[in-house]
Amino acid sequence: MLRTTVQVVLVLSLAGVCMPPLLLTAWRSIVTMAASSSTYVAGTHSMAFVTAPSQEVAKKIAGGLVKNKLAACVNIIPGVVSVYEWEEKINEDPEVIMMIKTRTSRLEELTKYVRENHPYDVCEVISSKIDQGNPPYLDWIGQIVPEK
Repeated sequence: MLRTTVQVVLVLSLAGVCMPPLLLTAWRSIVTMAASSSTYVAGTHSMAFVTAPSQEVAKKIAGGLVKNKLAACVNIIPGVVSVYEWEEKINEDPEVIMMIKTRTSRLEELTKYVRENHPYDVCEVISSKIDQGNPPYLDWIGQIVPEK
């Protein structure tokens, strides 16, 4: 597609020396077609957030998610301190947080995988739909994580 578009642009550029109005009209058509062919539908992809007790645990979970095509990318962010109530006590623990990019349709499977591979009795898995973003990046998520 890109090679064909480049070839068309080169031909139109050469033609444009003699016919500028034709070039402008053709260029607008190409840009419009390219934009409409990769229009992202808001909410198709999501970010899931999972905390873990260590980077090692997070890497193991992240590797499994990516290997099993449940996530395109997992960022592991260190240095998180979580303050929470558990069993009637206020706790403060160092953790890492995983920011997971996936398809919304795969969140149930992703959550199941995390629960089965996480050391906590009640692990955090929360998500937020992606409304918009860099189109090539969003397309890449869709290529890596197949539709359910």
